[in-house]
Amino acid sequence: MPEDGVEERLVRGLGFLFDLDGTLIDLLPVVELAWGNWARRHGVPEAEVLNFIHGKQAITSLRHFMPGQSEETIQHEYRLLERFEAETIEGVSALPGARELLTELNRLQLPWAIVTSGSLPVASARVRAGQLPAPPVLITAEQVPLGKTQPDPYLLGAEKLGLRPADCIVVEDAIAGIQSGLAAGCPVIAVNPPPDTPQKDAVGMIVASLQQLRVTREGDFALVSRREVA
Repeated sequence: MPEDGVEERLVRGLGFLFDLDGTLIDLLPVVELAWGNWARRHGVPEAEVLNFIHGKQAITSLRHFMPGQSEETIQHEYRLLERFEAETIEGVSALPGARELLTELNRLQLPWAIVTSGSLPVASARVRAGQLPAPPVLITAEQVPLGKTQPDPYLLGAEKLGLRPADCIVVEDAIAGIQSGLAAGCPVIAVNPPPDTPQKDAVGMIVASLQQLRVTREGDFALVSRREVA
């Protein structure tokens, strides 16, 4: 059955753009540890920080919580966070269905990319830790000055795949990423999104897990339908 009142649709496209953190990879304990430590060190309420950061570039979050600080200070904090998150991979794992879905896309010869708000060192470490297939295209924070919620990350992902944004299916879990995909003009599949996610009526499909996605190929097109998982 459709979730949250969203009418069930068959989602169609030529390629896929996947968020990484929280969509393909489970790393919530690492993120909460890194940012929880940062919040306590800077005297910022931990819950406020953790509610803000998901789906956004780390530098965006630091600038939000460090108004008035010099760019040198912010960049120093960014490097500390990046090093911690790149080196802390214990407990990082692929979410259910992630490896199987990407492997199936490779088998069907359907193009896909990972579009993440993380940096290249952090994203590369997490792809390896999750034992995911190597992404043919990897878009990271260094390549996109304006991160999610802006459309730029997914526009660049589509460009690197050689496809129009309207032909790229975005798969996302975070509000910022869902807004980014919609702003880019991509069809969006939301995976276990927060209950208060806006623009749900614009989302093509909502699933609780990647295991619920069935992908078939019809000519050059990928067709994504929803299946029930016991």
